[in-house]
Amino acid sequence: MDVELLAVGAGPSNLALAVALEEMAPDIAQDTLIIERDEEVSWQRGMLLPEALSQVSFLKDLVTLRNPRSRFSFLNYLHATGRLDEFINMGSFVPYRVELAGYLKWTAESLSMVDIRTKSECARIAPVWTREEITGWEAHLTDGRTVRSRYLVIGAGRDARIPDQFAAIARERVIHSTEYLPRVATLRKDLPYRVLVVGAGQSAAELFSAVQQDLPECRPTMVMRSIGLNCYETSKFNNELFFGSFIDTFYASRPEARRQMLAEMRHTNYAGLAPGMMESLYRQLYLDRLSGRSRLRVVPMHDITAAREEGDEVVVELTDWRTGAVQEVRTDLVLLGTGFSPEMPRMVRHVADAIGLDDIRVTRDYRLVIDRPSSAACYLQGVNEATHGIADSLLSVLAPRANDIVQDILTHRGALRAPLPVAAAG
Repeated sequence: MDVELLAVGAGPSNLALAVALEEMAPDIAQDTLIIERDEEVSWQRGMLLPEALSQVSFLKDLVTLRNPRSRFSFLNYLHATGRLDEFINMGSFVPYRVELAGYLKWTAESLSMVDIRTKSECARIAPVWTREEITGWEAHLTDGRTVRSRYLVIGAGRDARIPDQFAAIARERVIHSTEYLPRVATLRKDLPYRVLVVGAGQSAAELFSAVQQDLPECRPTMVMRSIGLNCYETSKFNNELFFGSFIDTFYASRPEARRQMLAEMRHTNYAGLAPGMMESLYRQLYLDRLSGRSRLRVVPMHDITAAREEGDEVVVELTDWRTGAVQEVRTDLVLLGTGFSPEMPRMVRHVADAIGLDDIRVTRDYRLVIDRPSSAACYLQGVNEATHGIADSLLSVLAPRANDIVQDILTHRGALRAPLPVAAAG
């Protein structure tokens, strides 16, 4: 199958791109394919907990910051589904996570030109060489199909971070947050599981809270390296660093300045809890102590230094980094709120290796820098924090980033079609 543009992953990044293509470049949109490995378009399926809120304003949807008149806006989704009055009456800028998931699915179903094919998993991608020039990309799917394209957009997200200590533990005993809901649904609800929750951020806190309801007889323990749980560090001043307009400033900064900004912004998004979750979690612990059940336990300032399986349980070694004291915790189930690997995703690294790139860099417009002749182009979405700022992996910049990529593709296509200059006679 040959298309002009192939996008890998039907998540928010590539859905924003699809909308931008339909509105800005319909000729390309009609020759665009998005492949998605899951059976349907979904978002954070493993963590669509009933009361989980988004941390981003509904105005930072797929399109509003680029085209506030678009029919693909979150507000139009609410109107189309008959829920606009109720949302307005709630008086909140942040929708529930399950609402955002519904909006993304509605958007995918509302596209009229871009083709989305689910149950299509990409096994590997290789450049297409014509002599010594890259002229396209060849994506090999797990079902044996092959898709060739001139433009490639990888927006499948980062790889889940599994700490090395748990890499060899049987999969049925370790659940990353991305798989939580479907995996926990297969477990018996009447057993007194010992559950170890790893992490100190929003995902870990949500796992710790949710498992108390989903496995009513369980006894969860939360382990973290930090001295305790903290709220996100946020203010209206900090939030300006999540503006699409700040990307230019960040990209133009010196590498050491970028690293300092990312370090100082870490607690605005990582290793922190939303205030509502913090309040709820502390009340859970307070009531547990008040009742005398001692069902819940939080262990701060400990490193997980080893883990092994013994029979039907996992033995986890915890080291107190204050004293060096070591203890072993025996558990039936490990829940990982450990987020995602900071490395480039495996798929991106494999593409870079196939081209022969020494390092992975992108332009301001998210195009992979290919230091050899190429009439093809590859774009990376959601993995460029180091050059484009902390908002790059979040929902905040979906619409302006899609605009940048589409504009760059249009410029690139125009350059390819431009006639070669005629040499002057003489």
